[in-house]
Amino acid sequence: MRGVQGVTIREITEAAGQRNVSAVSYHFHSRQGLLAEVLARRGAPVDRARGEARDALGPRPAPGDLVACLITPYTALLHAPAGRSYLRIVAQLRGRFALWRDASDPATTTHLTHILAEVEALPRAPGPVRRERVVSLIMLLTASVAERARRIDDGTGTELDHEAFTANLISMCTALLSS
Repeated sequence: MRGVQGVTIREITEAAGQRNVSAVSYHFHSRQGLLAEVLARRGAPVDRARGEARDALGPRPAPGDLVACLITPYTALLHAPAGRSYLRIVAQLRGRFALWRDASDPATTTHLTHILAEVEALPRAPGPVRRERVVSLIMLLTASVAERARRIDDGTGTELDHEAFTANLISMCTALLSS
């Protein structure tokens, strides 16, 4: 598999059951426009759920609770094939993770960026270390969930049930933030 960056417009059109190769250009203007729409379609509901979870925590949440706001709505996408596809696509975009503050789409990542900023502000380490840990948290989160999505789709099985997987991922990511 060549991934998001390696797929051609022709392959996308064929996979969508379309005969018109210019359909992607017509509807989305470019492959990047199509990718943005895919990310928005799945990402916006996840972002809303993250915001609702964060709002329920009050003014001074524990680090693990902030991490749970990031992870729980994201892992919920594992329950559906389209959600798993989205998760696998996001993991392929890891080159953008360090730019989360600047390159995030405000329409679909408002709550994500606010929660990440709160996580980054936790006074457990010097600023550069905290910033590095946030990027590492994003990478661990997306890679772990994408691998689980792959295993589900491939039928190779998973050792932990969904709840245990989510709780373990929250624990691992919270531990990453502490010093």
